Amino acid sequence: MSRYAFILQVRPEMLDEYIARHSPVWPEMLTEIAAAGRRNYSIFLDREHSTLFGSYECDDEEAARAYLAASEVASRWEADMAPFFIGLEGRADQAATPLAEVFNLEQQLQAIPSESEN
Repeated sequence: MSRYAFILQVRPEMLDEYIARHSPVWPEMLTEIAAAGRRNYSIFLDREHSTLFGSYECDDEEAARAYLAASEVASRWEADMAPFFIGLEGRADQAATPLAEVFNLEQQLQAIPSESEN
């Protein structure tokens, strides 16, 4: 399992509508995200800068992207959401700016030698 994160810029005048569209997301879209293999998926909003930060876990991100790219439901959802984003070419589920993980608490805790190893 790997963790993924991304950022997206939302048009400031559309923030409230963006939030409303995610409260709740279409049930069939939720099902497609899960069927693609993405889990523990969250999106956070920095309202001051109109920036979204999303994160999720996935065993095979390439397969998840391909699944969603071929999904009729995901295509409709992404077309419906496209007007919200600034500077995004293509679908958000395929073209969001990925972020590199630079710190992971669990990984670093596991790397600490135990008392018996010292």
